[in-house]
Amino acid sequence: MGRPFLTAQWRYLAMLNYEVDPAVLAPLVPKGTLLDDEAGRHYISLVGFLFLDTHLFGFPAIFHESFEEVNLRFYVRRELPQESRHGVVFIREIVSLPLVAETAKLTYNEPYTTAPTQHTLVHSGDRLQSVEYLFGRSDRACRLTLHPGGLPIAITSGSHEEFISHRAWGFTRQRDGGTIEYAVDHPRWNVWRDARWELDGPLGDFYPAPFSSILSGAPVSAFIAEGSAVAVHLPQRIA
Repeated sequence: MGRPFLTAQWRYLAMLNYEVDPAVLAPLVPKGTLLDDEAGRHYISLVGFLFLDTHLFGFPAIFHESFEEVNLRFYVRRELPQESRHGVVFIREIVSLPLVAETAKLTYNEPYTTAPTQHTLVHSGDRLQSVEYLFGRSDRACRLTLHPGGLPIAITSGSHEEFISHRAWGFTRQRDGGTIEYAVDHPRWNVWRDARWELDGPLGDFYPAPFSSILSGAPVSAFIAEGSAVAVHLPQRIA
C-alpha cells in the first residue's frame, strides 16, 4: 500500500448505531461492493471523534493538526477470491476546517461539509464520565453526548462492537460512477459498552430524509471507542 497519505490519532469515538432497512442504503452502495450485515441486520452509525496530531505524507498539517469530525456512515464489504474487505461508506462528514474538507473531496471525493464543531470531555479522576460533540451554529447546534459506565474493555472477536468499529477499508463512489478503496490501519480498540446516549438538535439541517428521521429514533447500541494512532492510505480505483 506504500506510504500513508494521512496519519493521526483518532480518539474518543462516540458511536450511535441504528438498524435500517437495506433498501434505504441500496442506492448508495458503491459499485463493486455489497452491503455488509451482522446476522441479517444492517446499520448506519453517527460517529463523533477527535482528530489529533494530524500529518500528511509525514509532515504536520500546520494549523490543521487537531479538530473534531462527526460522520454518518454505513457498512459494506468487497469480496475477493482470497479475502473479504470489510469497510465503510460515508453519507456525510462534518468538520469545521474548510481546507480539511476540500482536501478530502479532491483526494477521495468524500462527502464532506463544513460547520462549527466543539467537543467536551468530562473525567472524574481517571474515569471518563462523558463525551460530547456539537456541530452547527450556536443557535442551531446538534449535540451528540455519550455517558459511559465503568472502564473500557477489549473488543471480543465476533462481537457487535467489532462489526461496527473494526473496519480496515473505506469505499467511495466517484463522480463518474466508479469506486475507489483505501486502507485504514489501526489496532482493535477498547470500548466503553452500553453508554447512555443523548442526541438532539435540528438533525434535518445536516441529514436528508430518511436519515434525519432514523436518527431521531432510538439507536440499537451506543458505545465509545478509545481510539488509537491511525494511518489512511492513498486510494486505488476498483471499478
